[in-house]
Amino acid sequence: MKIATFNINGVRARIETLTGWLSEARPDVVVLQEIKSQDEAFPAEPIADLGYNIETHGQKGFNGVAILSKLPLEDVVRGLPGDDTDEQSRYIEATVVGSRAVRIAGLYLPNGNPQPGPKFDYKLAWMERLRARARVLRADEIPTVMLGDYNVIPEPRDAANPEKWVDDALFQPESRAALRRIINDGWTDAVRLRDQDNSRGPFTFWDYQAGAWQKDNGIRIDHVLLSPQAADLLIEVGIDRDERAKDKPSDHVPVWVDLDA
Repeated sequence: MKIATFNINGVRARIETLTGWLSEARPDVVVLQEIKSQDEAFPAEPIADLGYNIETHGQKGFNGVAILSKLPLEDVVRGLPGDDTDEQSRYIEATVVGSRAVRIAGLYLPNGNPQPGPKFDYKLAWMERLRARARVLRADEIPTVMLGDYNVIPEPRDAANPEKWVDDALFQPESRAALRRIINDGWTDAVRLRDQDNSRGPFTFWDYQAGAWQKDNGIRIDHVLLSPQAADLLIEVGIDRDERAKDKPSDHVPVWVDLDA
């Protein structure tokens, strides 16, 4: 079962980018971030034509997440539990029903800039809610994949120029520590598992500005975390880096895992 995350940065603006990648990469399950579309405006038809079931949690103009699956989806949860006043569409969950059930949690973690300030406070509070939800998912002992745009650079080697990020919310000690706490509760960073000895990169995001792609001035902020049961099923991990070089790309590229599921 090939499971991917892709921050599409506007699904209606990049529907051809998305469907082209889906046709080529042929993932079984995809979580999308920044669809920037209300549910009723989501361009479902060209995606459904490729054989995907679609569940969305949209928002007008910004944010928004979705799950696409070639397999049936059950028990869909929209919104991260823990704060009924949170109106931002950043989280969606569902169970993928194949020969083995796998729980999928797709997320778009808050950016948090500028920091310090209320946006950074919201980011850290959201991460504590995510940690609480992750503990619930782990306790269920179902293979679970918690993936998406985490908006956190975990280590200096996850940035081409870490010194340029020291004032950014993505690289603050508090953000990095919050992600470590989640991982230390028993989750596996799939990309880092396969690149333990890499002293620089790999990257998943290159800004549109200042020739970041051409200079390979990237960062790794799109992560795939595996529960112990999912980590036991891991076959392969990949980053579709070449998507960033195509016409009308997102500033993120897909990250995926293949599970024996």
